[in-house]
Amino acid sequence: MTAHGVGLMARQEIRTRLRTGRWKTLLAVWFVIVNGLGLLLRLALEASDTSEFGEEGVPMFGGVLLGVLVLTLLVTPALGGQSINGERERGTLATLQVTRLTPGDIALGKLAAAWGTGLLTLLLTLPCVLWPVAEGAVGLGRAAVVLLVIALLIGAVCAVSQAWSALLARSVTSVLMSYLTVFGLLVGTALLFMIGVPLTSERVDHGDHVHTNERTERVWWLLAPNPVVVLADAAPRLPEREIVIDGRVYERTPSSDPLGDLSREVRDIREGEKPYVEVNSATPRSTSDEYSRHDRRDKDDQKSVWQYGLLFHLALAGGSVALTAARLRTPLYRVPRGVRVA
Repeated sequence: MTAHGVGLMARQEIRTRLRTGRWKTLLAVWFVIVNGLGLLLRLALEASDTSEFGEEGVPMFGGVLLGVLVLTLLVTPALGGQSINGERERGTLATLQVTRLTPGDIALGKLAAAWGTGLLTLLLTLPCVLWPVAEGAVGLGRAAVVLLVIALLIGAVCAVSQAWSALLARSVTSVLMSYLTVFGLLVGTALLFMIGVPLTSERVDHGDHVHTNERTERVWWLLAPNPVVVLADAAPRLPEREIVIDGRVYERTPSSDPLGDLSREVRDIREGEKPYVEVNSATPRSTSDEYSRHDRRDKDDQKSVWQYGLLFHLALAGGSVALTAARLRTPLYRVPRGVRVA
């Protein structure tokens, strides 16, 4: 496997995709829809006037990013779900396999082309994503982190979709399985967590009544692979606001922050208790408190779950690439029924 071989395969795959004009039309429609929805969300936030301190950019940023993540993951399976078996159906895969390209070259080259197309769809969403950054509501660092996480998640789904394409003979079936995989990551993990909570709960007898203690710290890992959880928890926290009244400092978490609210909720689930007060409520503290804000942030960082979810996706992507390369090895001693070789 060489960089030259991977690049050659990627360029060939991109040329094949660009031969039809429908890709340009689809990308144009994607650009209009995503940025149009972002604009409508901003107008709705300004009209409702529910954002604290008049910063509509914070909820706009979180809402748009969550929407972009879900939409891109729904589009991604179509990019690699038929890259291998589609070549078999056209009788062109054998031509690639008899060249000097190795199975790794073919697998990584096709993955690079699919991932590059996915990154292009992400690039087209930048106008509405960077709008809050341009007006100063969200820092550039926070935007860069969440975009990087989305890019990695897109690559992982592309790799899984390509593996299904290598495993299954029919492209329709592989695309369907790719969408089911995305559905499992987005919805299935949440359903498993909801089922796991009552199964791991404890009933505590207080004499006059029985209390059910939910042990969410036992099943939090079921939520870790969820792409929405990974994105929200990986996003750097917005700074807390301080309000000084009669010599006491009141700290408030930023309101209307979808990413931050979801991150706090997930970390509370891992902790197994509710250490936070209600969102947007003010908590008084003395300026001489020994328990500093830095200490609280360090403790909060220890409850993060995004690194486990991201490692799961990277491991899944690596295994998928290895499986795809293994399915491309020649000679092929047994051909699946009804599959064209050349």
